[in-house]
Amino acid sequence: MDIIGTTLPIFAVILIGWIARRIGVIPEEFSEPANRLVFYLAIPAMIFRSVAKASLTSQLHVGVLAITLSALLIFFGISWAAATAGHLERRRFGTFMQCCFHGNLGYIGFAVSYYFLGEDGLAQTGIIGGFTMIMQNLLAVIALNLNTDKTGAGKNRMKIFLNVLANPVIIAAVAGIIFSAAHIRMPIIISRTIDILSDLALPMALLLIGASLTFDVMRHGIGAVLSSTVMKLVLLPGVGFLLYRLFGISARAYLPGLILLASPTATISFVMAKEMDGDAQFAVSAISASTVLSAVTISLWLNVMK
Repeated sequence: MDIIGTTLPIFAVILIGWIARRIGVIPEEFSEPANRLVFYLAIPAMIFRSVAKASLTSQLHVGVLAITLSALLIFFGISWAAATAGHLERRRFGTFMQCCFHGNLGYIGFAVSYYFLGEDGLAQTGIIGGFTMIMQNLLAVIALNLNTDKTGAGKNRMKIFLNVLANPVIIAAVAGIIFSAAHIRMPIIISRTIDILSDLALPMALLLIGASLTFDVMRHGIGAVLSSTVMKLVLLPGVGFLLYRLFGISARAYLPGLILLASPTATISFVMAKEMDGDAQFAVSAISASTVLSAVTISLWLNVMK
């Protein structure tokens, strides 16, 4: 498992995306439809393919899944305590919290897992990732819900909750689990079509991550931004790491879960903050800072595991 050979190319492509956006190769009007293409088609196709081909009996580790979800729940409380100690204003309070635990699984976590662990590792990560996405999205809704003054926000909350359930990556993971459990074999034409879509997923996703990075607003609340970044990239996976070791789970088994916990703040955190009267500007700063710094922290976590 080559750590530098895994992380350096991933973040090099992200850097290329950032440069391409700055010189106009990736125009602003291209990013949104391209992101929809990746989010609704390519990434779900990749996850479905990997999970559908997996053996649930050998590739679903219930202990790893339970500890990964427990780490998120524990960190929900830790992020609440940190926001309280920092005396954050109400609108920033919930946004800070979700930036501490809401990880970019679809674009960064799955990419690291695939290039570091291979197809089998991606299948394990996809199974765990489906449940993890549900958990962290629901916790994010709760954090924002309890810290907003926006009147009539209930409709937005319900809309976001329904969107969580309709998340295409979650649907793809569930569908893949059903296909795997039922031992359903797909016709070759459908299988190869999914393969073609899957091959589009990671390179396009990484380029779009780079194109979305912005540091113009990071000077506002830099202390809170760096705090949330350290909590997301170091403390959250640290809690998971301690729990995995405490319960005697081997590194090979829990590595997919740790990669998910170590992923930088999810880009959807901005959308949720904006919809639920959070601090959207803070979310943009936290997403950009954590994405850049995760190049170092993910490499360090993989080195610890190795």
